[in-house]
Amino acid sequence: MDKRYQVFVSSTYADLKEERQHVIQALMEMDCIPAGMELFPAADEEQWEFIKKVIDDCDYYLLVIGGRYGSTADNGISYTEKEFDYAVEQGLKVVALIHGAPDDIPFGKSEKDPELREKLLSFKDKVMTGRLVKFWQAASELPGLVALSLTKTIKMYPAVGWVRANHVASEDILSDINKLRKENVELQDVVKELGNQQSYAIEGIANIDSEFTINGSYYSKRPGYSSSYKHTFSSTITWRDLFSLISPYLVEHPNDAVVKSKLASSLLEREGKSGTTISINDQEFKTVTIQFEAYGLVTTSYNKTIQGGMALFWRLTKKGKQLMIESRVVK
Repeated sequence: MDKRYQVFVSSTYADLKEERQHVIQALMEMDCIPAGMELFPAADEEQWEFIKKVIDDCDYYLLVIGGRYGSTADNGISYTEKEFDYAVEQGLKVVALIHGAPDDIPFGKSEKDPELREKLLSFKDKVMTGRLVKFWQAASELPGLVALSLTKTIKMYPAVGWVRANHVASEDILSDINKLRKENVELQDVVKELGNQQSYAIEGIANIDSEFTINGSYYSKRPGYSSSYKHTFSSTITWRDLFSLISPYLVEHPNDAVVKSKLASSLLEREGKSGTTISINDQEFKTVTIQFEAYGLVTTSYNKTIQGGMALFWRLTKKGKQLMIESRVVK
Protein backbone atom coordinates (compact mmCIF):
# COMPACT_ATOMS: atom_id res chain seq x y z
CA MET A 1 0.00 0.00 0.00
CA ASP A 2 1.08 3.56 -0.69
CA LYS A 3 1.83 4.98 2.76
CA ARG A 4 2.32 8.56 3.82
CA TYR A 5 4.14 9.31 7.04
CA GLN A 6 3.18 12.12 9.40
CA VAL A 7 6.16 14.06 10.76
CA PHE A 8 6.00 16.44 13.71
CA VAL A 9 8.24 19.48 13.13
CA SER A 10 9.49 20.94 16.40
CA SER A 11 11.52 24.11 16.89
CA THR A 12 11.39 27.57 18.38
CA TYR A 13 9.04 29.65 16.27
CA ALA A 14 9.86 33.35 15.79
CA ASP A 15 13.57 32.93 14.98
CA LEU A 16 13.19 29.90 12.67
CA LYS A 17 10.22 30.82 10.45
CA GLU A 18 12.26 30.61 7.25
CA GLU A 19 13.93 27.38 8.33
CA ARG A 20 10.57 25.77 9.16
CA GLN A 21 9.23 26.72 5.72
CA HIS A 22 12.19 24.98 4.07
CA VAL A 23 11.69 21.88 6.22
CA ILE A 24 7.94 21.69 5.63
CA GLN A 25 8.39 22.16 1.87
CA ALA A 26 10.93 19.31 1.84
CA LEU A 27 8.54 17.03 3.75
CA MET A 28 5.69 17.77 1.34
CA GLU A 29 7.93 16.97 -1.63
CA MET A 30 8.69 13.63 0.06
CA ASP A 31 4.91 12.95 0.23
CA CYS A 32 5.04 13.23 4.01
CA ILE A 33 2.43 14.98 6.14
CA PRO A 34 4.05 17.78 8.18
CA ALA A 35 2.51 18.62 11.57
CA GLY A 36 3.46 21.46 13.87
CA MET A 37 2.31 24.51 15.75
CA GLU A 38 2.92 27.22 13.10
CA LEU A 39 -0.42 28.92 13.54
CA PHE A 40 -0.41 29.08 17.31
CA PRO A 41 2.94 28.53 19.10
CA ALA A 42 2.56 26.70 22.42
CA ALA A 43 1.74 29.05 25.26
CA ASP A 44 -0.30 27.27 27.92
CA GLU A 45 -1.03 23.90 29.49
CA GLU A 46 -4.40 23.49 27.77
CA GLN A 47 -2.74 23.80 24.39
CA TRP A 48 0.04 21.45 25.52
CA GLU A 49 -2.55 18.67 25.86
CA PHE A 50 -3.56 19.30 22.24
CA ILE A 51 0.09 19.20 21.11
CA LYS A 52 0.52 15.79 22.77
CA LYS A 53 -2.45 14.45 20.79
CA VAL A 54 -0.85 15.72 17.56
CA ILE A 55 2.45 14.02 18.45
CA ASP A 56 0.56 10.79 19.24
CA ASP A 57 -0.73 10.76 15.65
CA CYS A 58 2.75 11.23 14.14
CA ASP A 59 5.16 8.60 12.85
CA TYR A 60 8.42 10.55 13.21
CA TYR A 61 9.70 13.60 15.10
CA LEU A 62 11.93 16.19 13.39
CA LEU A 63 13.70 18.70 15.63
CA VAL A 64 15.41 21.89 14.42
CA ILE A 65 17.57 23.77 16.95
CA GLY A 66 18.90 27.27 16.30
CA GLY A 67 20.09 29.90 18.74
CA ARG A 68 17.14 30.16 21.12
CA TYR A 69 15.82 27.93 23.89
CA GLY A 70 12.23 29.11 23.41
CA SER A 71 9.28 30.05 25.58
CA THR A 72 9.10 28.09 28.83
CA ALA A 73 6.32 26.47 30.82
CA ASP A 74 5.76 27.02 34.53
CA ASN A 75 8.41 24.43 35.40
CA GLY A 76 11.09 26.34 33.47
CA ILE A 77 11.35 23.83 30.59
CA SER A 78 10.77 25.12 27.08
CA TYR A 79 7.84 23.79 25.07
CA THR A 80 10.30 22.61 22.42
CA GLU A 81 12.13 20.47 25.00
CA LYS A 82 8.80 19.22 26.37
CA GLU A 83 7.80 18.16 22.85
CA PHE A 84 11.12 16.33 22.46
CA ASP A 85 10.82 14.54 25.82
CA TYR A 86 7.24 13.48 25.08
CA ALA A 87 8.12 12.21 21.59
CA VAL A 88 10.99 10.13 23.01
CA GLU A 89 8.72 8.73 25.73
CA GLN A 90 6.23 7.66 23.06
CA GLY A 91 8.99 5.86 21.15
CA LEU A 92 9.05 8.10 18.06
CA LYS A 93 12.27 8.06 16.07
CA VAL A 94 13.98 11.45 16.21
CA VAL A 95 15.68 13.31 13.35
CA ALA A 96 17.66 16.18 14.92
CA LEU A 97 19.12 19.10 12.96
CA ILE A 98 21.28 21.42 15.08
CA HIS A 99 22.89 24.71 14.05
CA GLY A 100 26.59 23.94 13.67
CA ALA A 101 27.94 27.48 14.09
CA PRO A 102 26.13 29.12 17.03
CA ASP A 103 28.66 31.98 17.15
CA ASP A 104 27.58 33.01 13.64
CA ILE A 105 23.88 33.24 14.49
CA PRO A 106 22.67 36.90 14.36
CA PHE A 107 22.34 38.54 17.76
CA GLY A 108 18.60 38.98 17.27
CA LYS A 109 18.14 35.24 16.87
CA SER A 110 20.39 34.25 19.78
CA GLU A 111 19.51 33.69 23.41
CA LYS A 112 20.51 36.75 25.48
CA ASP A 113 19.52 35.44 28.90
CA PRO A 114 22.49 33.55 30.49
CA GLU A 115 20.11 31.11 32.18
CA LEU A 116 18.34 30.27 28.93
CA ARG A 117 21.67 29.92 27.11
CA GLU A 118 22.73 27.38 29.71
CA LYS A 119 19.46 25.49 29.30
CA LEU A 120 19.87 25.51 25.52
CA LEU A 121 23.32 23.93 25.84
CA SER A 122 21.93 21.32 28.23
CA PHE A 123 19.09 20.59 25.80
CA LYS A 124 21.55 20.13 22.92
CA ASP A 125 23.59 17.70 25.03
CA LYS A 126 20.44 15.70 25.77
CA VAL A 127 19.46 15.56 22.10
CA MET A 128 22.95 14.46 20.99
CA THR A 129 23.21 11.72 23.62
CA GLY A 130 22.60 8.30 22.12
CA ARG A 131 21.62 9.41 18.63
CA LEU A 132 23.17 10.76 15.42
CA VAL A 133 22.44 14.40 14.58
CA LYS A 134 23.04 16.56 11.52
CA PHE A 135 24.45 20.09 11.65
CA TRP A 136 23.36 23.01 9.45
CA GLN A 137 24.39 26.65 9.07
CA ALA A 138 22.04 28.06 6.41
CA ALA A 139 18.32 27.53 5.90
CA SER A 140 19.00 26.42 2.33
CA GLU A 141 20.87 23.35 3.63
CA LEU A 142 17.87 21.99 5.52
CA PRO A 143 15.85 20.41 2.65
CA GLY A 144 18.77 18.19 1.66
CA LEU A 145 19.45 17.19 5.27
CA VAL A 146 15.77 16.43 5.85
CA ALA A 147 15.57 14.27 2.71
CA LEU A 148 18.72 12.29 3.52
CA SER A 149 18.08 11.83 7.25
CA LEU A 150 14.37 11.06 7.10
CA THR A 151 14.68 8.68 4.12
CA LYS A 152 17.32 6.68 6.01
CA THR A 153 15.22 6.69 9.21
CA ILE A 154 12.11 5.49 7.37
CA LYS A 155 14.09 2.70 5.71
CA MET A 156 15.65 1.55 8.99
CA TYR A 157 12.60 2.08 11.21
CA PRO A 158 9.40 1.85 9.11
CA ALA A 159 6.43 3.25 10.99
CA VAL A 160 2.67 2.70 10.72
CA GLY A 161 1.92 5.59 8.37
CA TRP A 162 -1.37 6.57 6.75
CA VAL A 163 -3.15 5.00 3.77
CA ARG A 164 -6.29 5.92 1.82
CA ALA A 165 -9.43 4.36 3.27
CA ASN A 166 -10.24 2.52 0.04
CA HIS A 167 -6.87 0.72 0.25
CA VAL A 168 -7.42 -0.69 3.74
CA ALA A 169 -8.07 -4.41 4.11
CA SER A 170 -11.57 -5.68 4.83
CA GLU A 171 -12.93 -5.85 8.38
CA ASP A 172 -12.81 -9.68 8.43
CA ILE A 173 -9.12 -9.77 7.42
CA LEU A 174 -8.25 -7.13 10.02
CA SER A 175 -10.11 -9.11 12.68
CA ASP A 176 -8.13 -12.27 11.83
CA ILE A 177 -4.85 -10.36 11.85
CA ASN A 178 -5.68 -8.80 15.21
CA LYS A 179 -6.53 -12.22 16.67
CA LEU A 180 -3.22 -13.65 15.46
CA ARG A 181 -1.37 -10.61 16.83
CA LYS A 182 -2.90 -11.12 20.29
CA GLU A 183 -2.01 -14.81 20.25
CA ASN A 184 1.55 -13.94 19.24
CA VAL A 185 1.87 -11.43 22.09
CA GLU A 186 0.55 -14.00 24.58
CA LEU A 187 3.05 -16.62 23.37
CA GLN A 188 5.90 -14.09 23.57
CA ASP A 189 4.90 -13.32 27.17
CA VAL A 190 4.99 -17.02 28.02
CA VAL A 191 8.45 -17.40 26.47
CA LYS A 192 9.73 -14.34 28.32
CA GLU A 193 8.33 -15.57 31.62
CA LEU A 194 9.97 -18.96 31.16
CA GLY A 195 13.26 -17.24 30.42
CA ASN A 196 12.97 -15.05 33.48
CA GLN A 197 12.70 -17.83 36.03
CA GLN A 198 16.42 -17.66 36.85
CA SER A 199 18.82 -14.78 37.34
CA TYR A 200 22.19 -14.72 35.64
CA ALA A 201 24.82 -16.87 37.34
CA ILE A 202 27.64 -14.37 37.78
CA GLU A 203 30.48 -15.11 40.16
CA GLY A 204 31.14 -12.40 42.75
CA ILE A 205 28.08 -10.27 41.94
CA ALA A 206 27.45 -7.52 44.50
CA ASN A 207 25.02 -8.33 47.28
CA ILE A 208 21.65 -6.67 46.76
CA ASP A 209 22.13 -4.83 50.07
CA SER A 210 25.47 -3.34 49.02
CA GLU A 211 25.64 0.32 48.03
CA PHE A 212 26.04 2.09 44.70
CA THR A 213 26.52 5.81 43.98
CA ILE A 214 24.68 7.61 41.19
CA ASN A 215 25.62 11.14 40.12
CA GLY A 216 23.33 13.66 38.46
CA SER A 217 22.53 17.30 37.81
CA TYR A 218 19.56 19.66 38.01
CA TYR A 219 18.66 23.34 37.76
CA SER A 220 17.32 25.49 40.59
CA LYS A 221 17.30 29.11 41.69
CA ARG A 222 19.84 30.30 44.24
CA PRO A 223 18.62 32.43 47.15
CA GLY A 224 18.63 36.06 46.15
CA TYR A 225 18.94 35.33 42.41
CA SER A 226 16.20 35.27 39.77
CA SER A 227 18.04 32.95 37.37
CA SER A 228 18.36 29.17 37.65
CA TYR A 229 21.78 27.56 37.86
CA LYS A 230 23.04 24.06 37.24
CA HIS A 231 23.84 21.99 40.34
CA THR A 232 25.20 18.50 40.76
CA PHE A 233 24.13 15.84 43.23
CA SER A 234 25.01 12.28 44.15
CA SER A 235 23.01 9.59 45.86
CA THR A 236 24.49 6.55 47.57
CA ILE A 237 21.86 3.83 47.92
CA THR A 238 21.61 0.06 48.23
CA TRP A 239 20.50 -1.92 45.21
CA ARG A 240 17.48 -3.11 47.18
CA ASP A 241 16.37 0.44 48.02
CA LEU A 242 17.09 1.58 44.46
CA PHE A 243 14.84 -1.16 43.11
CA SER A 244 12.19 -0.23 45.66
CA LEU A 245 12.23 3.34 44.33
CA ILE A 246 11.84 2.50 40.66
CA SER A 247 9.94 -0.83 40.55
CA PRO A 248 6.36 0.57 40.87
CA TYR A 249 6.95 2.56 37.66
CA LEU A 250 7.90 -0.65 35.80
CA VAL A 251 4.44 -2.23 36.13
CA GLU A 252 3.30 -0.40 32.97
CA HIS A 253 6.33 -1.59 30.94
CA PRO A 254 7.85 1.91 30.31
CA ASN A 255 10.62 2.61 27.84
CA ASP A 256 14.22 3.37 28.80
CA ALA A 257 13.83 7.17 28.65
CA VAL A 258 10.87 7.13 31.06
CA VAL A 259 12.68 4.87 33.54
CA LYS A 260 15.76 7.11 33.51
CA SER A 261 13.65 10.24 34.07
CA LYS A 262 11.66 8.67 36.94
CA LEU A 263 14.84 7.38 38.58
CA ALA A 264 16.54 10.80 38.35
CA SER A 265 13.55 12.56 39.93
CA SER A 266 13.22 9.94 42.69
CA LEU A 267 16.91 10.13 43.62
CA LEU A 268 16.90 13.93 43.72
CA GLU A 269 13.83 13.89 45.98
CA ARG A 270 15.53 11.27 48.17
CA GLU A 271 18.43 13.69 48.68
CA GLY A 272 15.98 16.37 49.85
CA LYS A 273 16.47 18.58 46.81
CA SER A 274 14.21 19.87 44.05
CA GLY A 275 14.72 21.40 40.65
CA THR A 276 14.10 21.13 36.92
CA THR A 277 15.84 19.47 33.95
CA ILE A 278 16.96 16.61 36.20
CA SER A 279 19.35 14.05 34.73
CA ILE A 280 21.67 11.27 35.92
CA ASN A 281 24.92 9.92 34.54
CA ASP A 282 24.13 7.79 31.50
CA GLN A 283 26.84 5.17 32.10
CA GLU A 284 25.75 4.73 35.72
CA PHE A 285 22.17 4.30 34.55
CA LYS A 286 23.32 1.59 32.14
CA THR A 287 25.02 -0.15 35.07
CA VAL A 288 21.73 -0.03 37.00
CA THR A 289 19.96 -1.63 34.04
CA ILE A 290 22.50 -4.45 33.77
CA GLN A 291 22.62 -5.01 37.54
CA PHE A 292 18.85 -5.41 37.85
CA GLU A 293 18.87 -7.82 34.91
CA ALA A 294 21.71 -9.78 36.55
CA TYR A 295 19.63 -10.05 39.74
CA GLY A 296 16.79 -11.45 37.64
CA LEU A 297 14.47 -8.60 38.68
CA VAL A 298 13.82 -7.05 35.26
CA THR A 299 14.16 -7.78 31.58
CA THR A 300 14.68 -5.26 28.79
CA SER A 301 13.92 -5.72 25.12
CA TYR A 302 13.65 -3.64 21.96
CA ASN A 303 10.03 -3.68 20.79
CA LYS A 304 7.88 -1.74 18.39
CA THR A 305 5.98 1.23 19.77
CA ILE A 306 2.37 2.01 18.89
CA GLN A 307 3.77 4.51 16.36
CA GLY A 308 5.78 1.77 14.64
CA GLY A 309 9.20 2.86 15.91
CA MET A 310 11.51 0.90 18.18
CA ALA A 311 12.37 1.53 21.84
CA LEU A 312 13.96 -0.32 24.77
CA PHE A 313 11.21 -1.35 27.19
CA TRP A 314 11.54 -2.50 30.82
CA ARG A 315 9.53 -5.33 32.32
CA LEU A 316 9.34 -6.77 35.84
CA THR A 317 10.02 -10.48 36.17
CA LYS A 318 8.02 -12.64 38.54
CA LYS A 319 10.93 -12.38 40.99
CA GLY A 320 11.04 -8.59 40.55
CA LYS A 321 7.31 -8.20 41.18
CA GLN A 322 7.61 -10.26 44.35
CA LEU A 323 10.51 -8.12 45.63
CA MET A 324 8.58 -4.93 44.76
CA ILE A 325 5.59 -6.06 46.83
CA GLU A 326 7.81 -7.12 49.74
CA SER A 327 9.68 -3.80 49.77
CA ARG A 328 6.73 -1.43 49.23
CA VAL A 329 3.82 -3.06 51.06
CA VAL A 330 2.78 -1.30 54.28
CA LYS A 331 3.21 -3.78 57.13
